Amino acid sequence: MILVKLQFYSPQVLYFCQVNQELMQELPILNAQPAEHLKKPNWLRVKLPIGESYKHVRGLVDNHKLHTICESGNCPNMGECWGEGTATFMILGNICTRSCQFCAVATGRPKPVEWDEPQRVAEAVFLMKVKHAVLTSVDRDELPDGGSIIWANTIKAIKTLSPETTLETLIPDFRGIKEQIDRLIEAAPEVISHNMETVERNTRRVRIQAKYDRSLGVLEALKKGGRRTKTGLMLGIGEEKHEVIQTMKDLVNVGCDVLTLGQYLQPTKKHLPVQRFVHPDEFAELRQIGYELGFDYVESGPLVRSSYHSEKHVIAGWGRNKWLEEQANK
Repeated sequence: MILVKLQFYSPQVLYFCQVNQELMQELPILNAQPAEHLKKPNWLRVKLPIGESYKHVRGLVDNHKLHTICESGNCPNMGECWGEGTATFMILGNICTRSCQFCAVATGRPKPVEWDEPQRVAEAVFLMKVKHAVLTSVDRDELPDGGSIIWANTIKAIKTLSPETTLETLIPDFRGIKEQIDRLIEAAPEVISHNMETVERNTRRVRIQAKYDRSLGVLEALKKGGRRTKTGLMLGIGEEKHEVIQTMKDLVNVGCDVLTLGQYLQPTKKHLPVQRFVHPDEFAELRQIGYELGFDYVESGPLVRSSYHSEKHVIAGWGRNKWLEEQANK
């Protein structure tokens, strides 16, 4: 699937559109160990979605029979985002060739690529006067190009029809294949993101088919290609604090610009259990450490997800300057 997050000028509406695809196969999640149920702390409780903006987006979803990743992914920010006229919709399918232990997306054999997808996405961005868009996709390891051609074509199509629209692309690792990564670099979105998801020790357990060093290599290649880079980590999945800091150092060493840190929440009982709920104070401390290490933007908090406040992540210096002002006012 490719997800497109759209930010409108008026009214401000962020959303993803999905063309539903019938599941071909859903494989069981392996190695998820039973654990004592942890009660959610108060800081993870969110307000019920209400308000006219929420109703407007809810109407769009229902009337157009769209499928939202906000709902299917149980995003904790859905009430906040939809209440502000934002939502997240998926297109191009929902079947991944990998079986990450934290992710609720089905694993199996995806349907064939729809080659008119880039034009359809670009037309949606143009017609809705989108200011900022975020694209992402599942892994498509069964394709010779890993899906990189569709990726590049979608970026180019959006930029052709809407040259003022800024883009963030949250990409898979493309198995580290240079030719495929270069297609994204050449397409030149404002931000290219690839999530590390967890610390090195946990990578094999959490992201079975992924490799820690390969993901670092992808981010390094993107940076050397002249792109603004971004990644995200989930906390509360068995990592130690010193491991998080080491991962942050590794990311700074490959030139990563933007870092997001958020609480892992177990999608279903088949997935990896939450080991602990990280206190907001620890997220605040890690934000401070991130800026001290050299990140340009650090988004850190229990409810933070990859695309949270992503329109600000495009702006070089915005996060760091805000942090420097905070330090001066202490």
